[in-house]
Amino acid sequence: MLETIWFLLWGILWAVYFMLDGFDLGLGTLAPFIARNDNEKRIIYNSMGPFWDANEVWLITAGGVTFAAFPTAYAVMFSALYTPLLLLLFALIIRAVALEFRSKGESEGWRKLWDVCHFVGSFVPALLLGVAFANIFKGIPIDQEGIFHGNLLTLLNPYGLLGGILFVLLFLVHGALWLAIKAEGDLEKRAAKAASGIWLILLIVAVVFLVATWFATGLYANYLNNPILLIIPVVTVLALLATRLFINQRAFWKAWFASSLTIVGATFFGVVGLYPNLLPSSLNPAYSLTIYNSSSSPLTLKIMLGVALTFVPIVIAYQIWSYYVFRDKVTKDDLASDEAY
Repeated sequence: MLETIWFLLWGILWAVYFMLDGFDLGLGTLAPFIARNDNEKRIIYNSMGPFWDANEVWLITAGGVTFAAFPTAYAVMFSALYTPLLLLLFALIIRAVALEFRSKGESEGWRKLWDVCHFVGSFVPALLLGVAFANIFKGIPIDQEGIFHGNLLTLLNPYGLLGGILFVLLFLVHGALWLAIKAEGDLEKRAAKAASGIWLILLIVAVVFLVATWFATGLYANYLNNPILLIIPVVTVLALLATRLFINQRAFWKAWFASSLTIVGATFFGVVGLYPNLLPSSLNPAYSLTIYNSSSSPLTLKIMLGVALTFVPIVIAYQIWSYYVFRDKVTKDDLASDEAY
């Protein structure tokens, strides 16, 4: 029972991370193609400025839960996925430095350098997270000792890359909607137009991914055995369609929340399909790491559950407060502040 609870918490933490940091990563990827001058670039930076570092807390929390609740799976994951996870870490570091350093110099060359770093530090994590999770859904070539039989190219298989593209598109729509909420005038209109255009591509890729998942993974087995679980993909699809409806109505907050639900639903579609596996083995199902053969002791799980139930609500309350405080649009007056990016 404790293992199942922690598995659900593990999925929730990843879903929340994708939902919150997803718009940052999407906006950073979109920025070079939508901003026409330095003021618009600064509006983009400042639209995510009060949130991006707190959003990444959920990545640390999700990784920490993996380590503490399922240490064996954590060890094998960071061995099998060592290269993409290391690239992900470096990219996130580059993004953080770019966000803080860009405004420290006035020269055009200086700012262009950090704009490129910000793009790379946003696009690469979005892509690699999708590749990593798609490979987990598909199964990783690990043996009975958890040894990975493959390399980076093994992970860059068609299904893995399709998962990476899906994540990038989800985050692009999410980020464009956030910019439509925070920007004004022509930039707001361009952000809305970008969200609408990318949404159609996202819909096509999502359908292809769902079909490919049937052939490349065993995720649908849990849904066929428990049809009530089909409510998860159904709600996800409805949320995706609602996103477009709200975009057309220019109800951008509603569209952003619908996009958030789409991301959370897509994450849980995979998580629920995996259960009780954490890292399925593509070599032999018997080699798979599950919530039962890779978890910590019951005492550890009980103590951690108490800690999580105490501190996670505090983090949630803080973030709700910060989003409320910085809910207004970013204006030219905001850019004049000494604290602006």
